[in-house]
Amino acid sequence: MSGAVDATAKESLDLQLARPLTPLKAMSDSHLRELLQTAHIEMMFRGQTLFEAGDYDRQYIYLLHGDMELIDSKAQATLQKGRASLLPLAHHQPRAHTAKALTDCSVLRLNSEQVDQMLAWSQIAEYLLLDIAYQRDLDEDVAWINTVLRSNLFFKVPPINVEEIFSCLESVEVRAGEVILRQGELGDCCYFIKEGEAEVSRFEEGASRPVHVADITVGRCFGEDALVNEAVRNATVTMCSDGVLMRLAKQDFIRLLKQPDIEPMSQQHWLQAVAPGVSACLSDPIAGRAEVTRDVLPPWVIIDLRTEEEYATGHLRCAVNIPLNLLRIKTRLLNRQSSYLLYCDTGLRSEAAAHLLNRQGFEAKALDGGLNALEPIHYDSQITLQDYVLRDGVVFQGQ
Repeated sequence: MSGAVDATAKESLDLQLARPLTPLKAMSDSHLRELLQTAHIEMMFRGQTLFEAGDYDRQYIYLLHGDMELIDSKAQATLQKGRASLLPLAHHQPRAHTAKALTDCSVLRLNSEQVDQMLAWSQIAEYLLLDIAYQRDLDEDVAWINTVLRSNLFFKVPPINVEEIFSCLESVEVRAGEVILRQGELGDCCYFIKEGEAEVSRFEEGASRPVHVADITVGRCFGEDALVNEAVRNATVTMCSDGVLMRLAKQDFIRLLKQPDIEPMSQQHWLQAVAPGVSACLSDPIAGRAEVTRDVLPPWVIIDLRTEEEYATGHLRCAVNIPLNLLRIKTRLLNRQSSYLLYCDTGLRSEAAAHLLNRQGFEAKALDGGLNALEPIHYDSQITLQDYVLRDGVVFQGQ
């Protein structure tokens, strides 16, 4: 069996293994593949400790097979069986439990910030594609825009900058026979094909004429090595037809990689000023009536941007669940009289979402550091399993 087949089989196995897991199942295949590049499966032997209470390891750890015991601060033990739960093991940081293997086990380890980075990227891409679907004049652009959003060229771009990618792309009309890149030249940009077809050719050592390498068409990116390396072009690209290219300059790409300065809401401000007011408003009898009016809207509405499965494991009091990938559809539930506090696990998803809502005219802030920054002393008092729903801008307790 060839190495290529082995690699393909391994990739398929990795996707099959990881796809059902929460929150991994909420990201696209391309983003999940990128995430799995840094993942590894670890064997644990009976009696070994996987992690201890108080650990701060910034990891999502999934129990793939075997039995694990979770021991809390009161020495009470809970049995966890492999694949019985598709959630990471007691993942709030610092760890509130000690995990010990009751049998030989295997676990999948992932960096929690990388998970949130890829998840935020993937779901922002879905948000933008839904936004495009509302703009009928952009129907013809869906194919190449989707390719741009799935390109691993941009996976290191902070999720909050994803929307800015398209403002950095310059449209260039080209003609059949025009040479776009020339082998041996130093490059300072890359191109996406929006319309047309091109040929990739290369001069091999000792050859008198270039060798055909590939034909490329709509959606394909070429010349991207110039954005990350100082190397010369390794091939020539010539247009086979008239077309339109989208050009990304190296200086713009470098700018996209920089995290912008934002002003999140601090955990202290939320605990002292926001959380008490929201809870008081919800506990008011009028908050449960259908005839609630605009003048009693709370100053802040808290939105949990995580997936439904993540929300169900516990969330902030009075927080409604609107997964990031559904935010574009659910904006009809929001109103501009309220302010919105958004959160996720690390703050990556909520920073990007707050930016998008602010662009639409809403007042929104991200909770600094997300749930992972919530101190243990506040965790039990602020986390609940009670569901909440949003109707006409007002938060109600679910049934």
